Amino acid sequence: MSVWIAIGATALGCYLVKLLGLSVPTGALEHPWAKRLAALLPVALLAALTAQQTFAEQTVLVLDARAAGLGAAALALVLRAPFLVVVGAAVLVTAGVRAMA
Repeated sequence: MSVWIAIGATALGCYLVKLLGLSVPTGALEHPWAKRLAALLPVALLAALTAQQTFAEQTVLVLDARAAGLGAAALALVLRAPFLVVVGAAVLVTAGVRAMA
């Protein structure tokens, strides 16, 4: 039953955050810092999620095939490869490292 309470509380919280966002005056959203925050915050959150999923196993820091795949993807991005090539490089390197282990 506690799972359903958590789901309901989360849904209510999401609705209230959405309602709060709609009630912000338009002038506050036009400030340069608000625009910059709105542009950079999703990138920072995605980077943090990627790092956490790549380098953490419960509460332990790990370096395994996922780190090698992330490195390959980063190299492909530096070389300005198309998105599918970036994903493909990450998959191939991760699979190759796992096959060698």
